[in-house]
Parts: sequence; structure tokens; C-alpha cells
Amino acid sequence: MDSLYLTGLVFQTASAVPYTRPMDVLVVGSGGREHALAWALARDEEVGDVHAAPGNPGIAALARCHPVRPDDGEGLLGLCREHAIDLVVVGPEAPLVAGVADTVRRGGVAVFGPSAAAARIEGSKGFAKDVMVAAGVPTAARLERPEAPCVVKADGLAAGKGVFVCATQPEADEAWARAGALGGDVVVEELLEGDEVSVFALTDGARALALPAARDAKRLLDGDEGPNTGGMGAFSPVPGIDADETAELVERVHGPVLAELARRGTPFVGLLYAGLMLTESGPRVLEFNCRFGDPETQTILPLLASGLADPLARAARGDLRGTTVETTGETAVTVVIAAPGYPDAPRTGTVISGLDRAEAAGGLVFHAGTALRGGELVSAGGRVLGVTALGAGADEARARAYAAVEAIAFEGSHHRRDIAENATRVPS
Repeated sequence: MDSLYLTGLVFQTASAVPYTRPMDVLVVGSGGREHALAWALARDEEVGDVHAAPGNPGIAALARCHPVRPDDGEGLLGLCREHAIDLVVVGPEAPLVAGVADTVRRGGVAVFGPSAAAARIEGSKGFAKDVMVAAGVPTAARLERPEAPCVVKADGLAAGKGVFVCATQPEADEAWARAGALGGDVVVEELLEGDEVSVFALTDGARALALPAARDAKRLLDGDEGPNTGGMGAFSPVPGIDADETAELVERVHGPVLAELARRGTPFVGLLYAGLMLTESGPRVLEFNCRFGDPETQTILPLLASGLADPLARAARGDLRGTTVETTGETAVTVVIAAPGYPDAPRTGTVISGLDRAEAAGGLVFHAGTALRGGELVSAGGRVLGVTALGAGADEARARAYAAVEAIAFEGSHHRRDIAENATRVPS
């Protein structure tokens, strides 16, 4: 790892790159994560125009939206040429795994997002295991068969719904069948115990810049009950994991993986996201993702006091040296509002109101699954809105977030009422 230069999270200063003109940026995607990215970039003094493909009603208030699919690499490249885009930021994992960043990058445009080869770190659980073993990164042991207690995972992408935690053998048997029905291989791992944490790092292929750690709530129901989802809420920072601890985790976990991917000829440029379990014997990697997490992005980006465009552009151009990020020192809490029937069969087309009241109550409302029909805002997905609030501490941020959630009228909607209840507990 001699070639690896790691930069940790810094709370005091932020660097800047002198540009001859503000950057014009294209955000690829249409969810809450992409709304948060567009929001952060639109506030950045280094950014000129923000474009989105395809965007959503919330993003449309900040950026110019274009009807181009996230997986249409040639269409995105055409947009870049037509609008003189300086930087493309790809949000969702599926286009990255499919190689959309390769197409745009070959066209001469800077892209924050890994190649298809590097994105396999999320696209294949088996590949990720091989990389971690080769890199010497601590992770859950792989099992030959589903024997409870265990975790059963679909090898490929499953929108956060391909992981099954099994306490009993009947659960393991059912999970094996359900994961297999998603197509592809099935990976079985030991069940780890401890506190989970999400650690993001901006990477340029060799170096890593840590962002504040977050904790998300994956289960549908209060008390971490019910099925896994794409995420029902999150908070940041995580007690006991400050800047130094975050930088240490990045050096221990992200660093060796970046070095191994580079050794294989597939350097990772973009956001490398490690889902970790803090066990009694130390941190263990549960999974790697090749993009910003959702809803953690909606939680972390409002905490940044420094601009987002500069580090993304530096990473895309292959040199993060000297770059830092600055945070506000506050706490952020995000609560996801889901459609009735989510995650199995979400009902769409329900009218949503009260967003102005939610913002007046101190919330940032990020659109995750919305559409405009006949001039009315309606639900158009499973996770519909993410409501984020900041505060001097977790209690204040949580109170503001839930006050904003209660201001939104959405028939049949569901949200967890215990997000960040444990935000003051230091992980054991």
C-alpha cells in the first residue's frame, strides 16, 4: 500500500481549485440521493448550472431536467456536449454496474463514478468477497450452505432488498429460495452482531477522503422489525466515531480495497461506501457499495460547510491530494416517508401536500419517488420522500425532523417513528 495516500475527514478548513469559470454539472438519477446531490451542488459557489437526467419534481426546482435514462450512456454524453458539462455525477448503482461511466468518460467528460469493472464491488457479492480476502480486509466469513443463524444475499443488485438475516433454519431455507429467485448466485455469510455504521469515502483511484459516518435504519418497522428495505432513515454523525475514528476506518477498510482494485487494473474512482458491523473483535465489512448511499446522502450532505463540487471534480480527475471537507458540527436526522404497501407492492398515484409546511417547520424535503400529474404532486415509488433536519444535537435534529414529517399529508403513508432514538448511545 505504499502508493496509497489517505486523506481523513477534516473539520476546520476546505480547499478550493481555481476555475476559469464555474463548473456546469450533470447529476444522473431521479431519487432522493440525487435530489440531495443536486441540492448541495446548486448551493456551491464553484458551480454554475446544474442539470439532471432525468431528475424529479424536487430536483426540477434546482436544476434543468432532461428526459434521458440514467443507463443511456450515449444520451448522457450527448447532453454533456450540448450543454458543455464539466462534471458528471452518477447517483444510482445500476447504471454504474452497466458501464455508463465508461461511456461518458471515453467521450472526454470528467465523471464521478467508477468503471463497470470497479463497480463490481457492489454488482457482485462474490467478487467483493474475493477482493476483500485478497486485500486482507476483515469481513464476515463465507459459508457453504444456509445454516442458521446466517445472512443470505443475492449476488447481484437487488435495490437493497436482496439481503435476508436469518435467525432460524426455516428463515434460512426461505431466504435461500427468495434470493435465488432474484437470479444469479447466492452468497451465505455468518451472522455478525454489533452496531452497524456506514462509512463513505470519495476516491480518486488511489486516495480516499472520508465523509462523516452515518447509521441507517434498514428494517421497515420500528424496533428494527419487518423486512429489509432500501433504508427508512438515518442520522449522522455517529456517537463515538469522530473524524479520527472515521479516518482510521477508511485507512483500514477502504485503503486495502482501493489498492487491490488498482492492482487488478480496475482503479475505483467515485464514492466507495462500506457498510460495517462494529463487533466485539473489531469492525467487519458487511458490504461495499459503489455509490452514495440512500438515505445516508440526504443526511450527510447537509452537514457539509464546504463545497461538494471541488472534491468530486478532483476525484474525477484523479488527484485528491490536499483536499479536505469541512462540516458544520451539527447533527442531521432523516426520516423516510414510504408509500402504503412498500416494499412489496407500493401504491402510487397518491396526492401529497404540506411540503411548504414541512420546510417551514425546519425540514429539508428530498423527493425520492414523486411525479407531477395534472399539476399535483403524487407518489411514484416505494420510498417517496426523505425529510432531513439539523440540530445542535440528535434530540433537537430528531424533533425538527418529525415535526416536518407530521406537516406532510400523504394518505396511507408509513414512516418509522424511532429513527435516531439511539443516536446518543456510543457503540459498544
